This record gives sequence, structure tokens and C-alpha cells, in this order.
Amino acid sequence: FTRSIVAVYSTCMLVVLLRVQLNIIGGYIYLDNAALCKNGTTPLAPPEVQQQYLSSIQHLLGDGLTELITIVKQAVYKVFGSISLKHTLSLLELEEKLKDIREVVEHRESDQIASNSPLCHYLMPDEENPLATQACGLTERDIATIKLLNETRDMLESPDFSTVLSTCLNRGFSRLLDNMAEFFRPTEQDLSQNGSVNSLSSVSLPLAKIIPIINGQIHSVCSETPSHFVQDLLMMEQVKDFAANVYEAFSTPQQLEK
Repeated sequence: FTRSIVAVYSTCMLVVLLRVQLNIIGGYIYLDNAALCKNGTTPLAPPEVQQQYLSSIQHLLGDGLTELITIVKQAVYKVFGSISLKHTLSLLELEEKLKDIREVVEHRESDQIASNSPLCHYLMPDEENPLATQACGLTERDIATIKLLNETRDMLESPDFSTVLSTCLNRGFSRLLDNMAEFFRPTEQDLSQNGSVNSLSSVSLPLAKIIPIINGQIHSVCSETPSHFVQDLLMMEQVKDFAANVYEAFSTPQQLEK
């Protein structure tokens, strides 16, 4: 359960974070090109700054992911720990269990500020690395990168980002359940006994059979090339609109004055 749930979370986070980063960089490159045409000023985001900035994705792929795995695993134990392997669950009941896990992971019940998703914590370190405290020894490149990272953090803590990430996660978990639905199809025998049309609640499987099914889902989330899941997320209107807004915000000349 933890593997496939983390696969959905991390894929959604990676897609949205990269869209934000690439559009912020895109905005800066646009400004640099515009300034260069005028008077050859020092670029705001030279290639080495772009490289240093984009390498910050390593937090999500390293420490952030390790921490996310720990939190999801705890949530899975909390929700499934006391359930016997023989206990049967319908697809609707499974959906409720996944919602319970998401509730724990996303801290909906805590007193978090609504606009600031707790998931930001896995995307970037809470505060900039020790570089910021050694300001005297910073190169111009480091200062430019820190500025980019701070602007990115502000963007990740915005209500819009939280909404877009939530929309992606809803799509991801719906897709996970859709993929599992085929295993919960009623047999001819079930239909003749119940005459029930609502297959979502009529078929229940023991947890022992559900585990290998959900474990197999990690391949449809992570391993397909090209990844239909990632393409699906990138084509979502909310993701495209948000990316366009980020680019627009960072490609206006006012940004130069900040």
C-alpha cells in the first residue's frame, strides 16, 4: 500500500514542482533576453544559476521522499494495521480507506493554515540551506540561486499551488482506483445471485488478495514509458493554467526591480 500511495504522491509533486520551476526559469530567461537586447546587462539567471536552481529537485527525490515514505507508512499502519488479511473489502470501502490515509498524510484535521499545504515540506527544505547564514562568503551565483529558491518557496506556499496539487492528487488516486476496479468486477455467478447492477459495492475481496493488486499498481504509475499518468497530469487544465500564471508573473519587467 505504501509503495503505490507514495508513487501517486511523489509523481504528482514532481510534475507540479517541475512545472513551477521551469516556468520561473522561463520567465527569467525571457527577461534576460529582453534586457540583453537593450543594454547587455548582467543576466539574472545565467546557465550556472539555472543548473544550481534546478538541482534543488534533489530534495524531493532524496530526503523529502524518505520522509514522505515514513509518514505514508505510519498512516497505512494506522488505517490497515488492525484489519485481518481475511477481512473483505469492496472497492467503495477501499476508496474510504485511501481517503483516511490521505487525511492523515495531508493533516487536514490539524490547525494548518488552509493555504499552506503541509506537503510543501517534502518539496523543498523548510528554510534555505546554511548558505544563507554565511552571507559574507556567498558568490553572486549563490545569491541569485537563493533568490530563485525563496521565490519558488513562496509560490509553493500559495493557495493556488495547494489547490493545483490537490486536484492532481485527486486525479491520481481516482486513476489508482479505476485501475483496481477491473479486479472487482462481479462474476456471472455473482450477478445471477444478486441481480445487482452496482458492482462497486457488490464484490468484496479479502485484504490478502487486494495487497498484490495494489502492489502491482506501482508499475502503471511509475514504470510505463511514456507515462500515461504523467501525461494525464500535464494535460490537466488547472496545471496548464497555473504554469501559465507562474510564467506570466516571472516574465514581467517589474520582477527586475524586486
